[in-house]
Amino acid sequence: MLSLKGNKILLRALEPEDLLFLDDVENNENYWHLSDSQTPFSKYVLKQYLEHALEDIYTSKQLRLVIADLDENAAGFIDLYDFDPKNNRAGVGIIIHEKYRKKGFAVEALELLIKYAFTHLNLHQLYAGINDTNKVSLNLFQKLGFEIVGLKKEWNYFNDAYHDEYLLQKIKHVH
Repeated sequence: MLSLKGNKILLRALEPEDLLFLDDVENNENYWHLSDSQTPFSKYVLKQYLEHALEDIYTSKQLRLVIADLDENAAGFIDLYDFDPKNNRAGVGIIIHEKYRKKGFAVEALELLIKYAFTHLNLHQLYAGINDTNKVSLNLFQKLGFEIVGLKKEWNYFNDAYHDEYLLQKIKHVH
């Protein structure tokens, strides 16, 4: 799909060949505080996930795309989650593997996803929950027009402390 290709990256569907990369990301304890998961996934479970990833966003209420370089090497994931077609909104999550950071991949991936969500899925708004310690993600989302609209006090517990989480929204404005 051409609308999901940028200058440095492309967003593509999950493939069976992504199993090892998915395992590397999902089972990296350094990322667990970014999600609701606190336990490792077996390769069997991840393989089952990949087999069911072909489900339509209207059925599964989520969409995970691989962020890949132009040679199609997996560099990260970008997700739409809690897809709500009645209210035309979805949450956004993004993760870039350490070896691909600081190359502009996250900015381009989020730009492509925003365009896709607003144009092809006809969403009215996107939102994200970002931990107050994650300054890189806060800057990324704000750079692309997401506004901080709320603060959830002591929302997430990790590293032996409670952390606040910002709620950010980007609303599609039709001119």
